[in-house]
Amino acid sequence: MKLSSQGLQEKAQWEAAGYDLPKFDREAVTKATKENPFWVHFGAGNIFRAFQANVVQNLLNDGVIDRGLVVAEGFDYEIIEKMYRPHDNYSVLVTLKADGTIAKTVVGSVVESCIVDSENDAEFGRLKEIFEKDSLQMVSFTITEKGYSLVNGKGELLPSVVEDFANGPAKPVSYIGKVASLLYTRYQAGEKPVAMVSMDNCSHNGDKLYAAINAFAEKWIENGVADKGFLTYVNSKDKVSFPWSMIDKITPRPDASVEKILNGDNIDELEPVITSKNTYVAPFVNAEECEYLVIEDAFPNGRPELEKGGLMFTERETVDKVEKMKVCTCLNPLHTTLAVFGCVLGYDLISKEMKDATLKRLVEIIGYEEGLPVVVNPGVLDPKEFIDTVLNVRIPNPFMPDTPQRIATDTSQKLAIRFGETIKAYAASDKLDVADLKRIPLVFAGWLRYLMAVDDEGNKFELSPDPLLDTVCPYVADFKLGEEADVEGALKPVLENAKIFGVNLYEVGLADKVCAYFKEMIAGTGAVRATLEKYV
Repeated sequence: MKLSSQGLQEKAQWEAAGYDLPKFDREAVTKATKENPFWVHFGAGNIFRAFQANVVQNLLNDGVIDRGLVVAEGFDYEIIEKMYRPHDNYSVLVTLKADGTIAKTVVGSVVESCIVDSENDAEFGRLKEIFEKDSLQMVSFTITEKGYSLVNGKGELLPSVVEDFANGPAKPVSYIGKVASLLYTRYQAGEKPVAMVSMDNCSHNGDKLYAAINAFAEKWIENGVADKGFLTYVNSKDKVSFPWSMIDKITPRPDASVEKILNGDNIDELEPVITSKNTYVAPFVNAEECEYLVIEDAFPNGRPELEKGGLMFTERETVDKVEKMKVCTCLNPLHTTLAVFGCVLGYDLISKEMKDATLKRLVEIIGYEEGLPVVVNPGVLDPKEFIDTVLNVRIPNPFMPDTPQRIATDTSQKLAIRFGETIKAYAASDKLDVADLKRIPLVFAGWLRYLMAVDDEGNKFELSPDPLLDTVCPYVADFKLGEEADVEGALKPVLENAKIFGVNLYEVGLADKVCAYFKEMIAGTGAVRATLEKYV
């Protein structure tokens, strides 16, 4: 069996192997979409293929909409060249369910794939045509948080951005410069309305996209390379909106065990490709069954009934509450807790950690007892039910190939939002006491113990990538398991760093707890396990 338009003509063969196939006339949908596109998405990665593309497929199957998706890739063109187009833009979605079953779906809702290359007149010209269309309602993005940044780690403008600011919208080279150029095309075509919707997993994502686009509009006008009206257009909410959204769906990179299942179904050419930009991409994606996408309902050119596909539309304040609920208490802190201790205790899968009674109890306490009291209920999702699903369905899912090592990436950048916000809420409350927080400081101590890059058996392991490793690792470099040490003296510069923890741990009275826990965790081999069992 081949994943292509021709290969899928062998419908009976695919269905006999257990695949759900598109139930719509793809040829008719492709024609209608090319004539009147309504949704173009930037970022051709796994989350898009597993989530947004599948939502649109379900709506096409149900007859709610009659047009599909256009996908555009501006970072790694090989994803389109080596994966989308050879398979006629089809992909296989393998949904890994917590009950041990899997669902296999051939997704065909993406009917056109584009390369965002301003040097390629045909490719960029096609995108300009799409942006000129009256029918275009939404331009969405999953390009990662750093995709919106115009500066490097030192805060200096990227060379490509400097070049684009000077040269204007004709042939930009930076990612956001290209997007701004396409939006300028829509402005020139008659100031046509559109929603620019970031769906990336970062706080107030719409503001990040707006800030980047607005910077281009300001500089282009300042440099005399664009019409002054473009800035007004970008800042007119009835013309261009930048809604906030909150997305949540775990989509690990394509896993070898899933590839083996599909190979058993005799699908040809399933081999993943590692592109020259080190992107790992396959004809299939694997993902959990749970998914949430909450979007601020601000669409100047209207929108289809996407709520019939499970998306939630609401006001900006509610999106903010949902995001804080997820990131600050109900999911991300629990993930980080398991990541840190999973690495130190030698686990290779997050799901296996949930079979560890001590770790399971730890995240339950952090979620239900320490986190839930400060959560503001957003209304569209119930916080307790959300945690219930996280702890009973999502994280324990044995078929999710997600590792503590992956989730431990960039932990120094995550602690402030994932735990610091809860500490701040306790400090600001007249009903709660920071001193009652016992397990969050335990996680901080666990992270510092993790930074020693020595597991609980005394074996060295490799730390996950993190921009602050060179800064924080020296503070724990002299500690040795089983040896006396001046813990307070060594750790003080880290513990008082509010950028890392969101608060100065000395000022809120938690530093002593962290130091005490850390001392116990370096008492010798097995000390991390013993400390957890003592306090959990």
